[in-house]
Amino acid sequence: MKKIFFSLLLITTGFIQAQNNTSYWQQHVDYAMEVDMNVENFKYTGTQELVYTNNSPDTLNRVFYHLFFNAFQPDSEMNARLESVPDPDGRMTMNKGTKENPEIVSRITGLSPAQQGYLKVNSLTQNGENLTYEVAGTVLEVELAQPILPGEKTTFNMTFEGQVPEQIRRSGRNNTEGVALSMSQWYPKLAEYDFQGWHADPYIAREFHGVWGDFDVKLTIDKDYTVASTGYLQNPQEIGHGYQKEGTRVKIKGDKLTWHFVAPQVHDFTWAADPEYIHDKLTAEDGTVLHFFYKDNKDIKENWKNLQPKTAELLAYFNEHIGPYPWDQYSVVQGGDGGMEYAMLTLITGERSFGSLVGVTAHEMAHAWFQHLLATNESIHEWMDEGFTSYISSEAENIVLGTNAENPHKGSYRGYNYLAGSGKEQPQTTHADRYAMNALYGASAYSKGAVFLAQLGYIIGEENLAKTLKRYYDEWKFKHPTPNDFIRIAEKVSGAELDWYLQDWTQTTNTIDYAIDSVEGEEETTQVGLQRKALMPMPLDINVTYKDGTSETFYIPLQMMRWEKPAKEGSNRTVVKDWAWGFPEYELEIPVAKSKIESIEIDASQLMADIDRSNNKWRGSENPEQRSSSN
Repeated sequence: MKKIFFSLLLITTGFIQAQNNTSYWQQHVDYAMEVDMNVENFKYTGTQELVYTNNSPDTLNRVFYHLFFNAFQPDSEMNARLESVPDPDGRMTMNKGTKENPEIVSRITGLSPAQQGYLKVNSLTQNGENLTYEVAGTVLEVELAQPILPGEKTTFNMTFEGQVPEQIRRSGRNNTEGVALSMSQWYPKLAEYDFQGWHADPYIAREFHGVWGDFDVKLTIDKDYTVASTGYLQNPQEIGHGYQKEGTRVKIKGDKLTWHFVAPQVHDFTWAADPEYIHDKLTAEDGTVLHFFYKDNKDIKENWKNLQPKTAELLAYFNEHIGPYPWDQYSVVQGGDGGMEYAMLTLITGERSFGSLVGVTAHEMAHAWFQHLLATNESIHEWMDEGFTSYISSEAENIVLGTNAENPHKGSYRGYNYLAGSGKEQPQTTHADRYAMNALYGASAYSKGAVFLAQLGYIIGEENLAKTLKRYYDEWKFKHPTPNDFIRIAEKVSGAELDWYLQDWTQTTNTIDYAIDSVEGEEETTQVGLQRKALMPMPLDINVTYKDGTSETFYIPLQMMRWEKPAKEGSNRTVVKDWAWGFPEYELEIPVAKSKIESIEIDASQLMADIDRSNNKWRGSENPEQRSSSN
C-alpha cells in the first residue's frame, strides 16, 4: 500500500473550520459482508456486519439504509419519475411504436417479476437486539433499540437477499454489450448523516452520498466468472483468473470460488463479473496498478489495449494537477450503461471509438478525485462533482490526446449558453432529482459546473486557480466539502473576496452581459462607454488593439472583490478605477486617439460567460451603420 495512504486517513474527531462555521465532523462505518451469487437466476444472499461510529454531536435514535435495487420495479418512484419527466433518459425507455409514430415507454414498466430488482432485509439487530424497521421504497427506516450517543459505536448485524435487475440504469445484469453483472449500489447501504441531518434520499436515478469507512467483502460466485472490484484481492492464490502467482495452484470448492476484497477508506463498494473478461494490468509511474477488464471481443480489443497507456497518462495528469491518487490500484471495467464512477474503479461501456473510450475514461477517472476523494453530496451539490470533473477531464484530454485547443471548455460554454437562453434554468442549488427536465440537470451540473471553474480562472488568474485546486485537495481529501468550503480556499489562495461569485453563479439564475455602448474620440484620448446589461457582476479585461499592431489590456477591478487580479507575465496591462456594481455604466479613458485604435474588446479570452458577445467588440474600421448590421 502506498506510503501516503495512511497519512491521508481522516481523524474523524479532529477539528477544522467547515462549511457551517462549526467544528467539522463526519461519521464512520466498517462493513464486513459475505455474499453468495447465483448466476442462473441472478439472485443473491448476504450477511452484513456494520460497526457505526457516531462522530456527530447529536444523539441518534434512528438510522436509514438505502435499498437501491428496489427502484427497478414498476411501482417505484424511479419509474414514476421516468414516466412523468418530459425528456426521459433514452437508456431507460424503448419505442413500442414506429420511427414515424413513436410510442416511448419505460423499460421498468415492462419488467416481469423475474427481471425486476429488489433488496430485502430478512433480519436486523443492534448489538444483538432485534430492531423494528419498515421499507419505504428504496429506503429502510430503522428505529434503534438503543440511542447512539455522540462518540459511541454500535454494531448492526443484517441478513439480506437481492435480485439483480435487467440492466436499466447503471447497475444490473446482461447489459447491451453482454456483460453479465454490473454490481453497483447493490447492498443495503447506511445513509449519510452530517451537519444537515440525514440524507436518506430515495433513489430516482441521480447521484449518491456515502459514509467514509473500511470494507471487507467476500463474494462467492461461479468459478468461471472473473470479478473486477473495489478493493484489494486478499486471496489471489485461491482464485486464479490471472491473479495467482506463477506456480501456485487454484483451489476450487465445488462450482464456486470466493473472492475476498478489502477496501480501506472508501464510501462505496462496487463490483462486476463476467465469464469472458480479459484482464490486463499496467503499473503506472507512481506505482498505481491499473487493471482493465473487458469482453473477449475482437472488435474492441485494439482500442482497449491502446487505452491502457493513455489511462496511465491521465493518472499522471490528475496526480500533478489535483493531488496524488492515494490507493494502490484503479480499474477500468466494461459494464454498466455508459460511464459511472465508483470507489477505485469505473464501469464504462466498451464498444466505442478510441477517442470516445479515452474520453469516458478521462471523465470517470477524474471522479476518483472529485467524488471519491473530495466527496461532495452529489444530490445537492451535483455541479461540484460533475462540473469540476468535466473541467479537469477536458483539460487532461486536451493534453493526453494532443488536441491542444486554446480553450478546451468551449463545449461547456455552449451548454451553459443553451441553459441561460432556455428560459427554464433553475439555480444550481436545486436538488439533483428536482430539475424540471433531464436536459436542464445535465446543462447545469456538467456545463455550468465546468464553466464555474474555467471562469474562476478568468476572475482570479489561471495560476491562482491551479493553486486553489491543489489546496482544495490538500485540505478536503477524504471529507465531504461543500461549495462554501471550496470558495473559501479560492479566497485564501488569491486574497480576493469571492462570496458574490458563489452566490450569483450557483444560487441564482442571474446572467452576465457587458457591452461596449459608445466609443468617442478626441485628439489624444478615446472615451469608451461600457454598460452592465444583466445582473451578475464581473471584473473586466478590456483588450485594445492598435493599428500599428501593438495591443494592451485595461483591467477594471470589481469593487466588491476588494482585490486586483495579477497581470500575466510579460503582458502590457493598465489597472484603472474599480467598477462598483450599483452603477450600470462605466467610462473608460484610453490615452490614445480613436483614429489609432483598430479594435476594443471585452474579454478577448472568452472565458467570461457573457450571454451576448455581439456587443463585446468595437472595430475602428467600421462606421456605426456597418457595426450595427454586423452585430
